[in-house]
Amino acid sequence: MSFAALPPIQSPPPLGSPVPKIQNDGWFPDVDPALAREIVRLSPNVTPARLVESLTDAMAQVNLELAGWKAKHQGRADSLEALPADSIAGESRLVHHYLRAVYHLARADLMEQYRDFDTTAAGDRKADVLDTSVGDTRRVARCAVLDIIGAPHLTVELI
Repeated sequence: MSFAALPPIQSPPPLGSPVPKIQNDGWFPDVDPALAREIVRLSPNVTPARLVESLTDAMAQVNLELAGWKAKHQGRADSLEALPADSIAGESRLVHHYLRAVYHLARADLMEQYRDFDTTAAGDRKADVLDTSVGDTRRVARCAVLDIIGAPHLTVELI
């Protein structure tokens, strides 16, 4: 008979514990998970690890979508915040839109994760409403990105 000693299992941090800011690429702003949780009204049931993972993915998506725009403007400023733009409540409108896009993409991602295979009939009806909410949340994020690049939210073409 043999015995293998395993290291103690690390328990996850408590739900209310502070989570440090997520560092970005140096040009786009860092993201504060606690502020994101408060702004998009995330449930306390969302663990810090899930929140950080969703925010990190959302940052990567928005950064990728804005890569061409960033390349055009990078020579004008050292960061998004330093780019000349209107300031609202002491914050650059560009930073506001960037964070709004990240927060709402992360929220949509988290909302999608909570619908599972074991959903009951009543839960399935609620999930249909949730699907609409996910779409609306993604639309808010998309509009925030369009506001940064100065593109219209809607394009209509007559055929």
